[in-house]
Amino acid sequence: MDPLKHGFRQVHLDFHTNPLIPGVGSKFDAKAFARTAKNAHVDSVTVFAKCHHGHLYFDTKHPSRHPTLPKGFNLLRAQIDALHAEGIRAPIYVSVELDEFAANAHPEWLALNPNGSPVGFGPLEAGWRFLDLASPYLDYMQDQLAEVLDMFPSADGFFFDIMIDQPSVSKWAKERMARWGLDPTLERDRSRYGYRIVLHAMDSISRQVKAACPKATVYFNSRPFHYLPSDVKYLTHIEIESLPSGSWGYTYFPLNIRYARTFGKPCLGMTARFHKGWADFGGLKHKAALKYEVSQMISHGARCSIGDQMNPVGTLDKAAWDLIGHAYAHVEASQPWCEDAKQVTQIALFRTPVEQATVLDPMSKPDAGAVRMLTQLRHQFDVVSYETDLKDYQLLILPDRIPVDTKYALKLTGFLKEGGTILATGTSGLDAMLKRILPSLPVVQATLSPFTTTYVRYNKKLFPDLPATDHVNYVPTLRVKGMKSAKILARIVEPYFERSHEHFCSHFQTPAAKLTKWPAALQRGSVGYIPFPVFSAYAEHGNLHYKKLVDGCIQQLIGRPMLETNAPSYAETSVMRQGKSTVVHFLAYCPERRAEGLDIIEDEVPLYNTTLSLALSEKPRKAYLAPSRKEIDFTYADGRVEAVVPEIEGHQMVVFE
Repeated sequence: MDPLKHGFRQVHLDFHTNPLIPGVGSKFDAKAFARTAKNAHVDSVTVFAKCHHGHLYFDTKHPSRHPTLPKGFNLLRAQIDALHAEGIRAPIYVSVELDEFAANAHPEWLALNPNGSPVGFGPLEAGWRFLDLASPYLDYMQDQLAEVLDMFPSADGFFFDIMIDQPSVSKWAKERMARWGLDPTLERDRSRYGYRIVLHAMDSISRQVKAACPKATVYFNSRPFHYLPSDVKYLTHIEIESLPSGSWGYTYFPLNIRYARTFGKPCLGMTARFHKGWADFGGLKHKAALKYEVSQMISHGARCSIGDQMNPVGTLDKAAWDLIGHAYAHVEASQPWCEDAKQVTQIALFRTPVEQATVLDPMSKPDAGAVRMLTQLRHQFDVVSYETDLKDYQLLILPDRIPVDTKYALKLTGFLKEGGTILATGTSGLDAMLKRILPSLPVVQATLSPFTTTYVRYNKKLFPDLPATDHVNYVPTLRVKGMKSAKILARIVEPYFERSHEHFCSHFQTPAAKLTKWPAALQRGSVGYIPFPVFSAYAEHGNLHYKKLVDGCIQQLIGRPMLETNAPSYAETSVMRQGKSTVVHFLAYCPERRAEGLDIIEDEVPLYNTTLSLALSEKPRKAYLAPSRKEIDFTYADGRVEAVVPEIEGHQMVVFE
């Protein structure tokens, strides 16, 4: 059974509450609390057993119980009972590596930097300090968890927060590193320790929960998504924390959901009602922005979670929950066409590996450029890694700097033999000496160009939409000698000279001077190659011809895309399969940089008479808009269905049955 079947519209209810705040939970009204959730179309609320301050919110003799929680009052029990009475799930939140109570009571348990200072904020700063999971703190935390498990043997689920790979040189960490054959003087080994100790903790905690509460969902948060191949065995589902108006941005969720959903577990997107980040008290997100964020989640097959923080006295902010209810009313109406829907994709985009993953898993330029570009081009794609089975994809893209060893080259050769195609860019498929390691790459030799800025001249027949000019390439390229049988799609034009203090021309780059023999893109059979980091270039410079170049190469390799539309480039699309129905999602929103470092959505941008052309193996019986169920006309010929969507206001689904 799908463990999140009844958790499609969740609220993650933060409650990190300082011990100096009086009257914690003193105004909690169980009926009003549950009624507010029900009226906001919420079917799951994550409630707090333990917060980052290290305090407990249930009846316990443990000294870390919040000091101003009324004596004898079990806030956690009252919340769960009230929610269950309304048929609402209530997973339980437990903070792990952040615990200020334990940090103050047992400073010897703190994780230490190589210089001996505690990891986290300093003594005169407002912020958290990290506990070392090799210290007795892990037993301390699991003893607290045991109380919760005894109290709630049928708990719906657990959300364990702050599971970061935290290097440390505490005495506990050094003892563990010695046991594991790691050298604490080496940064590499300290990082390895951080990774291994968290896996150890996840294994111990998940075993504890499964033994006491086998039907509970379990998720460990703050883990880099690069670690999913090793982490996924500890997870019943995958939650993608992404507050786009905060640190993450509007590209973070689309990248990570396309990767997470390939692991075959239920996925859930998490945003928040705050204008900025967590606990932005008094900050309300625009209605259009929150509706866009939850609509984006369901358009990719994910369930939804919206973050809020309860007032310390135990009341919910009416304005915040009205906002949540507005977004979730739309999700509830759309849900019949989203439950159990699976993505339909043609392309696999290889995720850029990182040497050392971090909690926010910052997006590389190749990833950011590729996700934005492919989304704007309407291509339907997943994000993959070395472990991913490629058999269901027509095309694999290796963006800019993907290392390919002999083992993976053998896997890719098999993929090509089974009818797949590959597009590599930059140094992907080459070794450190720029020698070909992917046998099918149509490159005889490659050297670095002496010019930091060059130009691209396109084949007019292949790129008729591009103006007939030499288009600037702002990033360094390789001079590549292609195989004789390779088709050149575009060529490099080099400038008069490299700009320097000795010779420069005008204000910016030196003008184009000479059409060279060096290809800017080439193709041989089922493999295409662009000899510069085109996706990083698009992420940094946004030049239109980069996008046209990639689109042209893709069409050379796999032909016409699955989905075509005349919608503007900011409109997002996805294609999902639900049983025998195919659902096309349109999202018409346009984030704007209206504040420093903050993209804002304030309006839905209506679209009219939007055309779509979709590849379908059989003629549909009917086509209609959802959730209105209004039927629309369509035609079907040569394996494609054509239709016109009369109006798209924000989010619109088009269903072909």
